This record gives sequence, structure tokens and C-alpha cells, in this order.
Amino acid sequence: MKGLPPPWTVAAYEGPLRAILAAYKEHGRTALATPLGEALATAVQSALTALAPSTPGATPGHDAPSLVWVPSSRNAIRRRGHDALRGLVDVAAERLRTAGLPVTPVDALRQRVRVADQATLTAAERTANLEGALAVTSRIRVAGREVILVDDVVTTGASLTEAARALRDSGAHVLAAATIATTPRRHP
Repeated sequence: MKGLPPPWTVAAYEGPLRAILAAYKEHGRTALATPLGEALATAVQSALTALAPSTPGATPGHDAPSLVWVPSSRNAIRRRGHDALRGLVDVAAERLRTAGLPVTPVDALRQRVRVADQATLTAAERTANLEGALAVTSRIRVAGREVILVDDVVTTGASLTEAARALRDSGAHVLAAATIATTPRRHP
């Protein structure tokens, strides 16, 4: 998909992992944030390792990369009772800092417009649904920064592509995308 940053993921979104993510996001099983956040940290670490020496610490004068997540809608956060992805990013950032990789979580994106639920949409419909849907909360927070974009699951890449567009339009350098899981492609 054009505009999608190089993606890094840990596992296929199926079977037990699919059930675990649903339990965490939709059924309040917040204790699952730790293992899921650690999985997200693995994807981020893989991306940063592959990008070396452009990552901070390898090149003097670079700031630590920012972890920016694809935002959930306010309605989803209210319905769930928690900001699911933010919880995973916090765990991932702590694990990465403990491993000596200085990263900074930055709440940099917001939904500008309402979008339809993506679950039943085709790839083309998802792209159209999300076009222009995200905006940066503060250009100052991301301009000139190196960013690893994070989400829980990549299906078609439409959400990550739209988030990357919004960040790039505000002057961020989006290095990669990191997710816990990817939806396997189904071929007829």
C-alpha cells in the first residue's frame, strides 16, 4: 500500500492471539496489557534493530524515536473503559527503555472526523473511509522527530497509512510501523 511505512509484526491475527486481543480490548481483561505490550515491544525493537545505524544511540545528535499510536475513537475508549492501545504502548516503552532503547510515547494523533467501523469494509472501502480522518494534535510535538508508528493489528494497512500521512504532513519522519499481529491474507 502506497504510504505504508515498513511494517514489523510479531504474529498472525488468528486463533488464541485473536481471542486474547479481544479479551483485552473489548472485555476489560487489562492484565493482558503486559504480555501484549511486550509483544508490541518486540516488533518495535525488531524495527529499530533493522533501521540501525539511523536509530538514536547509533548516530550522535539524534533524539530518541517517538512511539505514536493510531488513536481509537472517543466512543470506543468510553465503551471499553480504557484506551487499549495506549496501555500497550506504555508497557512496550517501559520494556524498551529497560532494554536500553530510549523511546518516548507521544499522544500525537486524533480523529478529525467520524469514520465507519472498519470490520465489515473491503480494503478499498477502508482506505476511502479513513482518507483525511486523522490529524496531529500538535505539530510541535512531531515536527522533525523520528517516529515508529504503532497499532495492535494491521489488516489492510489503511489505518497505518493514514496515520503516517498525518505525521508526515506535520514534519515527522516515520521510520516504520510496528504491530502485535497481522491479518493473514485470504486468497480464494
